[in-house]
Amino acid sequence: MTEPLILAVPKGRILEEALPLLAAVGIVPEAAFSDKNSRALRFATNNPAIDLIRVRAFDVATFVAHGAAHLGIVGSDVLAEFDYSELYAPVDLGIGHCRISVAEPVALAEQDDPRGWSHVRVATKYPHITRAHFEARGVQAECVKLNGAMELAPVLGLAPRIVDLVSSGRTLQENGLVEVEVIAQVTSRLIVNRAAFKTRASEVVPLVDGFRKAAA
Repeated sequence: MTEPLILAVPKGRILEEALPLLAAVGIVPEAAFSDKNSRALRFATNNPAIDLIRVRAFDVATFVAHGAAHLGIVGSDVLAEFDYSELYAPVDLGIGHCRISVAEPVALAEQDDPRGWSHVRVATKYPHITRAHFEARGVQAECVKLNGAMELAPVLGLAPRIVDLVSSGRTLQENGLVEVEVIAQVTSRLIVNRAAFKTRASEVVPLVDGFRKAAA
């Protein structure tokens, strides 16, 4: 008997938006998946040929790239940051809309002109995207890698600016920061491990088609 296909989904906001898409494709997770107290990370679904794993957004790409999961749902920000050659991203799911932006304290922004920057120190969990963005403009970027609580960096003197995901902008506002530049718009994609796309095409291709229809 063939092992089930494993679909990696991210924890948090994207997952809530992804569940209706999963249902539209005919994938309904077992009850434990919705149990807030459950510590399980792998779940059966109504389809015995498909299991779900729930991991951090950044880890979805890693699990799929290395073949530990066959498919995944992940933001285009993560794909741009890691740029794994083993990943194929055939469908823009049209969910998880947000943007990657440069932000700084309001007081700094009032006297600042991004066009005049030659060197920036930035706290971010996107060092690759950040450096590439600034290098394209001839600006040298010194990146301080953080995995969360980015908004604290300017307040506590770690770095005067941050590069982070922004959706409503409320978190920035509540921490006295303002967007000064948008680097990229972000949506979530269906990703597939390239080897699995070839070796398990009879199972993977109909799933990809199903997601494409559901997203449309």
